[in-house]
Amino acid sequence: MNTLIAASVLSADFSRLGAELSRLKSADLIHLDLMDGHFVPNLSFGYPLVSCIRGLTEQPLDAHLMVTNPETYVDNLAAIGVSWISFHQETVYHSHRLIQQIKAHGIKAGIALNPATPINTLDSILPDLDYVLVMSVNPGYSAQAFIPSAIAKIKELDRIRKNQSLDFLIEVDGGVNGDNSTALREAKADILVSASYIFGSKDYDKSIITLRGEINVR
Repeated sequence: MNTLIAASVLSADFSRLGAELSRLKSADLIHLDLMDGHFVPNLSFGYPLVSCIRGLTEQPLDAHLMVTNPETYVDNLAAIGVSWISFHQETVYHSHRLIQQIKAHGIKAGIALNPATPINTLDSILPDLDYVLVMSVNPGYSAQAFIPSAIAKIKELDRIRKNQSLDFLIEVDGGVNGDNSTALREAKADILVSASYIFGSKDYDKSIITLRGEINVR
């Protein structure tokens, strides 16, 4: 499959959100970072803004729950029309139960791996996942520097899915830009999440196409 690009609205200008979303026609997903100020030291947005975004775009919504109680978000996000939900396994006691809760709504279920969280913590749950979100920064803020060790983690996940004949996707989030996107694609990342690289550019479409590897723009 072609590399998918998820545009993270965390770096968007919320005072003109409709115009911002209209410039993301080349993106495959709209990435939503929901933060509670507890699991991560930052607050972002909640259901009213997610509902607003749902009404402003037809693109699939990809919700990344950086919250201490992700299980309480699932039903409301499903009602709004979110298509993908990932959570951090450190926040729940029963990951399998939450994955099944997400999937019961017809939503793709993923688990996010922080930079210091090893892959083997997912050994028992990988067959149940639709995707793994590899964090290439510590979660909580946009415009952080990319942590290069994420590439090795992506390669190892790709090796595991090939060896075990699994079909989960690999998503990567944090510091993704035109300089590292080639290495991420070569490592077999399927979905690249980008915030400041897209929204900090003059031409959103060109930045998205660059991330996808269709042209090389510097």
